[in-house]
Amino acid sequence: MTTGRASTPTDSADFRLPLDVKPTHYDVTIKTDLENSIFEGVVKIDLDVKNETSTIVFNSADLKLNDAALYSDQLKIKQVDPSPSFDDKAERCILSFSTPVPAGSKATLSIGFSGELTGAMMGYYKSSFEQDGTKKYYTLTQFEPTAARRAFPCWDEPLLKATFAVTMISHPDTINLSNMPITSEEIYQPQTTKVEDPSLEALFSALATQDSPEAQWKISKFQTTPPMSTYLVAYANGRFAHLESSYKSPLSGKTRPLRIYSTPDVIHQAQYALDIKAKVLPVYEEIFDIEYPLPKLDTLVAHDFDAGAMENWGLITGRTSAFLLDPKKADMAAKKRVTAFQSHEVAHMWFGDITTMEWWDYLYLNEGFATLMGEVIIIGKPMHSTLNMTITSFTSVYPEWKVDSSFISEFLNDALDLDAKLSSHPIEVHCPDANQINQIFDSLSYAKAGSVLRMLSNFVGEERFLKGVSIYLKKHLYGNTVTKDLWQGISESTGVDIGFPVITVTEGENGIHVRQDRFLESGPAEEKDNETIWNVPLALLTVTNDKVNIDKSVVLDTMEKTLAIDTSKPFKLNAGTYGVYRVLYSDERFAAIAKEAAKGDTVFSLNDRIGLVHDIMTLSKAGFCKVSSALTIVDILHDEKEFLVWDSIARNITTLVSTWWEHEVIVNDLNVFRRKLFAPIVKRLGYEYSPSESVDISQLRTRAIGQAAAAGDPAVVEELRTRFAEYMRTQDDSAIPGDLFGTTIFTAVKHGGREEYEFAKALYENPTTPPSRSTSAILAMCASQDGACVEDTYTYIMSKARTQDIIYFINGFQRNFRTRRSCAQFFQDNYVELAKRFEGNFSFKSIVSATFENLTKEEDYQRTVDFFKDKDISRYNLALSQTLESLRASRAWIERSTTDIAEWLGKWKGDH
Repeated sequence: MTTGRASTPTDSADFRLPLDVKPTHYDVTIKTDLENSIFEGVVKIDLDVKNETSTIVFNSADLKLNDAALYSDQLKIKQVDPSPSFDDKAERCILSFSTPVPAGSKATLSIGFSGELTGAMMGYYKSSFEQDGTKKYYTLTQFEPTAARRAFPCWDEPLLKATFAVTMISHPDTINLSNMPITSEEIYQPQTTKVEDPSLEALFSALATQDSPEAQWKISKFQTTPPMSTYLVAYANGRFAHLESSYKSPLSGKTRPLRIYSTPDVIHQAQYALDIKAKVLPVYEEIFDIEYPLPKLDTLVAHDFDAGAMENWGLITGRTSAFLLDPKKADMAAKKRVTAFQSHEVAHMWFGDITTMEWWDYLYLNEGFATLMGEVIIIGKPMHSTLNMTITSFTSVYPEWKVDSSFISEFLNDALDLDAKLSSHPIEVHCPDANQINQIFDSLSYAKAGSVLRMLSNFVGEERFLKGVSIYLKKHLYGNTVTKDLWQGISESTGVDIGFPVITVTEGENGIHVRQDRFLESGPAEEKDNETIWNVPLALLTVTNDKVNIDKSVVLDTMEKTLAIDTSKPFKLNAGTYGVYRVLYSDERFAAIAKEAAKGDTVFSLNDRIGLVHDIMTLSKAGFCKVSSALTIVDILHDEKEFLVWDSIARNITTLVSTWWEHEVIVNDLNVFRRKLFAPIVKRLGYEYSPSESVDISQLRTRAIGQAAAAGDPAVVEELRTRFAEYMRTQDDSAIPGDLFGTTIFTAVKHGGREEYEFAKALYENPTTPPSRSTSAILAMCASQDGACVEDTYTYIMSKARTQDIIYFINGFQRNFRTRRSCAQFFQDNYVELAKRFEGNFSFKSIVSATFENLTKEEDYQRTVDFFKDKDISRYNLALSQTLESLRASRAWIERSTTDIAEWLGKWKGDH
């Protein structure tokens, strides 16, 4: 074969495939050889010829291709290209034939292919687990966004949907999985097995046929899929175990099987995820008024997985921490995580799988909706239909979790933080190449997109919003969409058009004077960065005759506007914290809102109080107000009862401690303040959990103990260390509640020595340790204050840690103030190997950010810039730009606010 290198594509016109031919159907046959870590196969692709052409261009990467042949139905001839050319940069193969195939005709392309099964966590790859002390392997796929081409030659773009018929060849003692159910399965026998396709003869004739099971081969044929994009195709092979359930469709009455697969040693930890899948599927059908279209829905839990989880149609895949938990001692955080992951991926069965974005520019249409639907509306917001619509009333899965309120801290605030950077990107972003595509799988595509949709839902009303979503999906079943298609569905349902608002609002005179400006974490935007006028739903809350009124009709669609209200009574913009913007008031108004909020839900809701804490702390970081004002509000709220308000307080105080980590006096005083806030809650709630107590109480106890321990409260630290010492001595962890395990092991290793460290390491290495505890063990290892243990961990990362777990080690070292700089040096010293291990993966950009984002000195910033000067940063340039911008903002915050914080804390200590 010859290789021809083309110039680097410069825009999507260069990067996207020519459309002279379009695939309509793939027959994919794959032989998996686990023992030799190789795969090979043949793909036959039916093509519609749109324009006369003698050249066929498709995607292929890291594959050896052979026997490429094109048969034309109209010409009745078969043509072969013995020397395909390759554009390695664009990951394309170009076939040239002597006779053009005519426009309007049909053709069939047949290609043999082979490749290596590596641990790359993309394409068709292998994952490992231990059984009886022996390392064993299985295989699975991860194709999103552009890795199907690493498994078989294809037109690897979401717009080019086709049907797929998958055949898998494997050893008989393994299980084959794919998007659809198996239609037939047999042991290959050359005398009886029919091979009707000549292109498959070479593949089948090479199969061994000895009588021993180890030498035999099994052929599994799967049903043909509906039209779908290549990135959603999936298959897997291994010695899996499974659990099974089913659900009954509320629309048709059909019963569909549901399974979850993993390795035999951990399959017992998968029941909860299976139960959640069975709960949410019928709810989605009712909301969308569209039945789940496939005959089954499986989930495969993998030990090595780059992302969190993946919405392959009919075969969801994901890492162990996304789907497994200890059924006997599951902590609330693990339950929430598994619920969110499973529901999010099931949402994709409609958003992304049935209806797919035309190109990666519109990724938010997938991820924003799956975030809002899967992690908020389905899980936690009970809704009852009052309108004459087809949406049936439904009961959410866990309304007691208050997920609409927790969305503010977990998604909205995260999105606004990232969007407050000049290096931010819009939720709809131009993606000319694969490096850019990987980078937009970030908080803006998930959290901000979900936040904008949540704001829209609140503005037009949730029922009308969901009705519009149903219209959108029904109009584009098995099709592809762009942004305007969604807005047309919403508009048809509501009659409302809306933009993408991100805004800062300031209080004025004559009632209130409202002005919008771009909000940046580094401070007021320069004129050149402040030219956009957003349509902003203000959701104005006022009080009249002791009655709370929320006017959702007020929209700020100009730079400035005056609103006549009675400012002697409580008021607030962004009621319910649904708007994707910050609100700035005077210090006096902030304090007045906080004092009213401290009274509970009478005027300002739970969502209002959460948003208030996040707003003022973020505004103080940008210099719009003082940190002392934010601390005053926190102090005013010290008698708050709701967990989620305390959660927002804890997050923001942790940010302050983390930012001023090299200012010992301020950190010590902040920790005194933190202990004063949280230790009384620990004393009131104690350490024991009761099944009869509310979720709020359980979570508040967990958060309070974690904050008190982090702040070094002697009584809390001693209690946790005592319980962990008993666990080490007896191997009985019954004295450690599941919700406190992470805090307990972290505190024990941080305040302990080599013995506690080795215990945590052994826990991580135990293959049956539940994922949440495994991650806790990693973070604990990195909390050690022992220099020898720290060095051992750095060595361990490169020699023994799973690649997918490296991000947890980096995060752990960044939580340990003593290792922040050595962690950055570790990354630099091992950059070449780390970059290679994560080549093409999503998570490397997160490792880059996590490694450097806490280094706040000028020399740190310059060393970071210098280090990356000669590196190819195309895979993570956006994340690096955002990290550098964060470093500049944090440094400016420290310079601006150190005296202010010190003076406030000094006065507070004097008063207490």
